[in-house]
Amino acid sequence: MTTITPAHYLALSALLFTIGIVGVLTRKNVFISIMSMELMLNAANLAFITFARNLADPAGQVFVLFVIAVAAAEVSVGLAIIIALYRMKENINLDIFTRLKG
Repeated sequence: MTTITPAHYLALSALLFTIGIVGVLTRKNVFISIMSMELMLNAANLAFITFARNLADPAGQVFVLFVIAVAAAEVSVGLAIIIALYRMKENINLDIFTRLKG
């Protein structure tokens, strides 16, 4: 029977982070971009938890709590910005928002 080592968790974390980067760079939809950023944050959380468990240090778990709090704030502010931009342009493609002038 095989055991799951920390290397397996770190490989999964790297894979999830890569999927998140590809999603942010290739998608035009704002919601997909935000979900990809959340995927990258969760990949970092998985790496933090892996190192915290492997080193028997609870500091990694404290960092995860901070990352979760920042992710919640990011989603709420991002959603508010998306709603404001949708009301202004009635579209949520990222190409339109690159031409906005302040």
